[in-house]
Amino acid sequence: MKKLKKYLVVWGLMIRNVLSANLNKKVGFLIFFFGKMLRFVLAGLFVFYTLQGTKSLAGYNTDQVIFFYLTYMLIDALGQVFFRNVYLFRQMVVTGSFDLILSKPVNTLFRVLLGGMDIIDMGTTVFFLGTVVWWGARLNPTSAGIMLYSLLIFNSLIIIAAFHILVVALGIITLEIDHTIMIYRDIESMGRFPIDIYKEPIKSIFTFIIPIGIMLTVPAKALMGLATAQVIVVSFIVSGVLLFLSVKFWGFALKRYTSASS
Repeated sequence: MKKLKKYLVVWGLMIRNVLSANLNKKVGFLIFFFGKMLRFVLAGLFVFYTLQGTKSLAGYNTDQVIFFYLTYMLIDALGQVFFRNVYLFRQMVVTGSFDLILSKPVNTLFRVLLGGMDIIDMGTTVFFLGTVVWWGARLNPTSAGIMLYSLLIFNSLIIIAAFHILVVALGIITLEIDHTIMIYRDIESMGRFPIDIYKEPIKSIFTFIIPIGIMLTVPAKALMGLATAQVIVVSFIVSGVLLFLSVKFWGFALKRYTSASS
């Protein structure tokens, strides 16, 4: 418990430092914030008007498909809020600042993953959360559905964390971060619609091998009461296994790290 309090204090200090740095760039913040909101609105309108002709997608009605899209936006924004520091990891390794992190009495992976937050996505996350609550109410969810949805959103964050751990581990071995993280973002964007739209074996690949379906589709299905108990259990198992393997790979990569000063 004492160790948890220590890391919460450290995390709070890191967040404060990031906020202090970013709040001095008010014009840039406003431009990027409204840019992200414009992207959200335009993509949402595309989904809405596309469904006006078909009225359904893979058996889901318009309200359900839009909720899948809103869930995708919420989870994507949460990932950006918590793990934005990963985008700066290559610079840490190249400049040697990662050596300084290794010397600190704080878990290195904790510092690398959660060392910086995206203040812009903090604002968009609040908006997306409100939109998810508002639109989700149209689907008349049960209390159990809401609880499962919340748990599976947290489960999605575990999967996102695992992906980002794999990225930074590869960054140590190959010094390649930018392209790897963009590949992840491109694959993630394929989950903005329910994974059911893909045919086999793509559907299974995006469910069990690259668990985009578990990360983005299953939470929305659970709120709608469409996810089976087996799928929900498998979702938690997959996230646990993926996190375990990614942490092991991080340890493997860290042992092969060569200091920038050596």
